[in-house]
Amino acid sequence: MTAGTPQLVVHRDKELMAQAAAARLITRIVDAQAARGTASVVLTGGRNGNALLAAIAASPARDAVDWARLDLWWGDERFVPAADPDRNAVQARGELLDRVPLDPARVHVMPASDGVHGSDVEAAAAAYAEELAKAAAPGARVRVPAFDVLLLGVGPDTHVASLFPEHPGIRETERTVVGVRGAPKPPPTRISLTLPAIRAAREVWLLAAGEDKADAVALALAGPGELQAPASGARGTGRTLWLLDRAAAARIPAQLYPPASA
Repeated sequence: MTAGTPQLVVHRDKELMAQAAAARLITRIVDAQAARGTASVVLTGGRNGNALLAAIAASPARDAVDWARLDLWWGDERFVPAADPDRNAVQARGELLDRVPLDPARVHVMPASDGVHGSDVEAAAAAYAEELAKAAAPGARVRVPAFDVLLLGVGPDTHVASLFPEHPGIRETERTVVGVRGAPKPPPTRISLTLPAIRAAREVWLLAAGEDKADAVALALAGPGELQAPASGARGTGRTLWLLDRAAAARIPAQLYPPASA
């Protein structure tokens, strides 16, 4: 099996999926820190991303992580004021980040619309790209850190991060971060990592739970291409893992994809 071949783990329900994904992520972070001293994770928002963070907060195993040696990034963000409760970073702080001893300098929040760039989403995206580039290894082909795990929620239209079907951002092949205008779901203005940045991660984990995600999961795994189904273009250099509940996996032909190891 090649690194880009999707591996599927299907859980009984969304609660068990969140708990199992939390345990898996804690283990991955601990392993990375044992191997290199640090770990780097890209967070996702939405109901599944937030449920995962809440499950980590509730897990006794969370104390195995050296939180001060963890870099956190975001895959996308709503370009609204910094304190807006719709921001992924604000929600992440409520679910987990304010409960663990992170190093604030290693929490890399995407710019807000009331920040130094004002309403210029393109300038804000370029600034985040520069922050990523500064953390990249010397000589890295794509100027982003070597993310250990990059988390993505899958939308009902197969969007990941803020890369929507047929939208300009999904066509980007050079930049690592783009400003998104006219997004088909509110708010319309966003910042997003691009597929080149996503595909530089060691592992990409795609999260989907619920009946409303079943068609999107089946379509993305059918491989129509990222322009029509952005989730189908998300893959890691070492592993691409789909974490699903039974409802989201209901329309996948069982024989198409082997299950991942636990």
